[in-house]
Formats: sequence, C-alpha cells, structure tokens
Amino acid sequence: MSGQKAYIKVYTRQADRTCYPEGLAYSVHMAISQDGKNFYPLNKNYGILFPEAQIRPDNTICPKGAAKPGILLLSENEYGIIAVRVEENGEKDETAEGKVLLWKTRDFISFEDAGLISESELDGQRASDLAQLDGKMLMRAQEYWNPVHNTGIVVPECVSVHTTQELEAIKAKALYSDGSSVWKRVVWETGKIDFSMPGIYEVEGKVADKSYPFPLAEGYGDPVIFHWDKKWYYISTNDNTDDIGLYVREADTVRELFGENVTEHLILARDEKRSLVQTFWAPEFHVIGGELYLLFAVSGQVWGPQCHLMRLKKGRSIINPESWEEPVRVRRKDGRWLAEDGITLDMTCLKTSRSAYLVWSYRRNIGTKLDTGSMLYIAAVDENEPWKLASEPVLLSRPLFGWENLMGTINNEGPYTFVKDGMVYLTYSGGSANGYTYALGLLCAREEDDLLDISVWDKRCAPVLSFYSVEGEYGPGHNSFFEDEDGDLMIAYHGETGVDRHLRCDGIRRVHFRQDATPDFGMSAGEDLDKRLAGVRMKVEVK
Repeated sequence: MSGQKAYIKVYTRQADRTCYPEGLAYSVHMAISQDGKNFYPLNKNYGILFPEAQIRPDNTICPKGAAKPGILLLSENEYGIIAVRVEENGEKDETAEGKVLLWKTRDFISFEDAGLISESELDGQRASDLAQLDGKMLMRAQEYWNPVHNTGIVVPECVSVHTTQELEAIKAKALYSDGSSVWKRVVWETGKIDFSMPGIYEVEGKVADKSYPFPLAEGYGDPVIFHWDKKWYYISTNDNTDDIGLYVREADTVRELFGENVTEHLILARDEKRSLVQTFWAPEFHVIGGELYLLFAVSGQVWGPQCHLMRLKKGRSIINPESWEEPVRVRRKDGRWLAEDGITLDMTCLKTSRSAYLVWSYRRNIGTKLDTGSMLYIAAVDENEPWKLASEPVLLSRPLFGWENLMGTINNEGPYTFVKDGMVYLTYSGGSANGYTYALGLLCAREEDDLLDISVWDKRCAPVLSFYSVEGEYGPGHNSFFEDEDGDLMIAYHGETGVDRHLRCDGIRRVHFRQDATPDFGMSAGEDLDKRLAGVRMKVEVK
C-alpha cells in the first residue's frame, strides 16, 4: 500500500439491540482497501466517531447519532468527515436541519470535532462515502486502529555471567507489529550449567507467560489490586454478598490472590448504628500523605451511596477490621457534604508532581425523567485532610457520546489514573455496569498542567476497551491499575462472559505502550505473547 493510492470508506451499521444497539450503530465507521473492492474495517468494525448529545434546559441528556457520512478535502493536508446528525434511533433530528456534523483530520488517527456547521460552509463541496487517498497515510491509520501483536522475540547471542542470579536477570525483547517493543522475563534452564566451571554453555529458556484466565474471579466488580508492606491485596465490590460489606484478600503474589482456598477478610461490615447498610461500592486503596486510606461509597437505611474514606492505623494489618479508623464522609471545602442531593461514588485519588486531586462520579435524579446521568468531577485536595476538598468541584466529563449513554445507561463512572512520561491518563467507564456494552473511555492531560482547567484535558471519542477488543470478554470496564512483580503496568477490570450474561467477573492483563507511546488496554494474551515464539536460546560464558 505504501507509495500508492488506497481507498477509505466511511459508513454506519445496521442497529441490532441484541448485539450492536443504536448508540453504536449510528456512529461513523471506517474501512480501508488497497484495490477499492476488498475492504477491511478499522477498529474491528466498532464505531470511531460519535456525535455529542445535546444537554436539555433541564440538564438531562438527549443522545444523538450520525447518518450518511462522507469524506471531503478541506485543504492540501486536511480532510473532513461529515455526517447528518440524527436522533439516537436514527430518525430525523429537527434541530439539525440545514447543518452537518464535521470532524477534521490529517491522518485518520486523531480527529478534531468541529461540531455542527451550516451546509453552506462547505463551499459547495460534495462529500463521498469513498475516497482515494495516500496509501502510506492510510497504512499508518490501519496499523493504528488494528490490533498490535507480537511478531518476534530477541535475546542476546552471548552473555557473560558469574552466577545463576545474573543469568536469571537476562530478559528477552518482545517485538510488535507497530514497531514497539517491551522487555520480558525469561525462565532459563540453568540445570546444565556448572557455575563453578568457567566455559561456554548453550542455554534454553522460555519467555514467561503473564496471562491470567478470564473469568478470574466470578461475582466481583470494580477490582483493585494493591501492594503494601511486602504483601499483595485484592478488594472489590462483592456481588456475591449483595454488595454488602468490604472484603479483602491477602497473598504473597498476585496469582495467589485468586487461589482456590484464598481467605476473604471482612474489614467493614453492615452496621445500622453507623449508617453502613447497603451499596458498599468500588473500594480503592490509596496512599495519601504517606498514609493508607480506603476510598469507597456506602448507603444508609435510605438508598443513596455517598463517598467515604477511612484511614489505616499506623503499623496495623490491612485485614484486621480493628486496624481501621472510623469511616468519614467526604465534605466540600466549606464543610458541606460533597453532595446535598443526588449520589456520589467511585472516588479515586490522582497525584501529580504539581498537586493531588480527587475524582468521582456524581448523579442526580437517578431513575426519573430528570436523571442527569452520572458525571465525573475533579477537585484539588490537601493530602493532610483528604476527606475535605481543597477547591470547588469542577465538571470533567459527561456521557455525551453514543457508547456512553446506550439505551438510557448514561454513565461516566469508575475513574482511575496513572502517570507516565509526563502524561496523566484517566480511564473511566460508560454504558451499563453489568451489561455487554460497558466500555472504557480515556481522558489525557499533561502532568505539568492545572488539571482543574478542563481545557487541558483531551477526551477520546471512541472507547479504548470494549466488547470488541478481546474475544470472549463482554462489557469490560471499571478498572484499576497496578505494577506487578516485574514492574509491568497491569489493568484489572470486570466484565461478563457473554452478551446475555450479567455476572460480573474480574480479569487482568498487561497494558502495552505503542510505538507512539500511547497505551493499549485491549491486547489479548495471544497478541501480547505468541507462544510459538516463546522458546529462546543463547550462549552463556561463565567466568
């Protein structure tokens, strides 16, 4: 394709509520062809461009869709993708009469949303659903939107070592289809080497398989894996107890957290006197100001979860309920509750070199005609008093894209962050928390910026993890991140095992970083490591 012309086609799909509902189908999809006849869909045939919903005067959300997309040339190096804005179900949108949606792009990888424009602004240009463009550019787009996979494993031809430990430290470099690479641990067969006898030996090894089975744990949502004081801990929303109580597992390794006979320790039980009655949701461990806190939501006798936190007493064990101080409900800067009305939940802590922040989900009038949908808010926090905001809350994100508000789910929830190479990555979830359409969105900002300034954040239009990402995993979402024993960034999440299943199950996989340094959350185990390439050998000089 490089150096030649190639074809790109834009289209929408037929809606099917059983496997691809309207909020997904009425978005812009793309496919690429070398000959103009055989087209290969980008993003596994999942939507790429989603129009934003309208916010009504009563602060509710009116979802929108896209129809009849086309491509046109805006300037020498810039292209436009236009579409007719329609209602969520594909019917005519009277409020968009005489206007079209416009996205601008130079590479068909990143897009600028120009919103609704008048058709007269197109200066008479006619868009087509098929365009013949530079093949090299389209090849790059195809590489970006298609899955990255392992293409090779490289080890040194010969190494010099003195001990078994030095040999075990030799890693393999895994190569990937987009030009990226990552170092992987190797299990070397050291039994044939006599480290007391200098000489040249040939040793075989196998690249360590870090994959975890899915489902990993059944009946659990919102998983968090945490390392503290030489032990590993697992905590989650426990659907097996009707989301009542907070239970923690403790082990020496991550895998042991999911062993057959692992013990669950109840560290916060139902207690009507303390208004700890129901919806013990989304617990997260965070070190704030050098002390360990557990952030979570809980309801009293009247349903309505609110964000709380509790602190671990110094030098005490996580798994002992007596080790924790009394739970405290989060307050605003002026001392009022975080929310006087509505519900608050899914609070997480974000720390940068500049400041510390809390991010959470807020929703009003849930289940009524005035339901606002759940929204993400952010505020600064003093690490010495993390139960009290240090700034006013700022609206960070609302579920305006079709994949976020499918069939009335209207969710932005479950935020979690990591910082890498000066960039802040904030994942969140949209759609139904226990349905197959649940998906992961991404917000990015530079670490040096004031994160209370919403203009510094970039929100991806399409989800970065969905039921199209990894075969056999449906509704992946509400995730957390942790670094494992090898120092690799891992993502823990929940999902279901089928389109019609609603039992939340946990999964874990490695987060890959592409050649352009962007994270890839949907690399399957087979794409991460081709087992046919896992066997390696090299010469070892024993000194």
